[in-house]
Amino acid sequence: MSIKVIVSLNIKNFESFSKVFNSEEAKNARKKVGLIAKAHKNLDNPTNAVVLGTVTSKENFLGFISTSEQGERMKSAGVISEPTVIFLED
Repeated sequence: MSIKVIVSLNIKNFESFSKVFNSEEAKNARKKVGLIAKAHKNLDNPTNAVVLGTVTSKENFLGFISTSEQGERMKSAGVISEPTVIFLED
């Protein structure tokens, strides 16, 4: 079973965020925890990115997002606030 996850992030610049998000390092880190995700630019707020994804479990996602490596990736991507996370189940 998988669940949907929606993550809203305040960022400095979407292009910089997207470059880090789409890097091989980030893709491989997501793959290890069974997270399939795509980043989207909020058209009404250019300093907000929304990530839509599917993950195997809430626990896997929370473990992934709380690692120091992911924290460093988010920092280098220009994330400037704690993410807002919503989990959805069918």
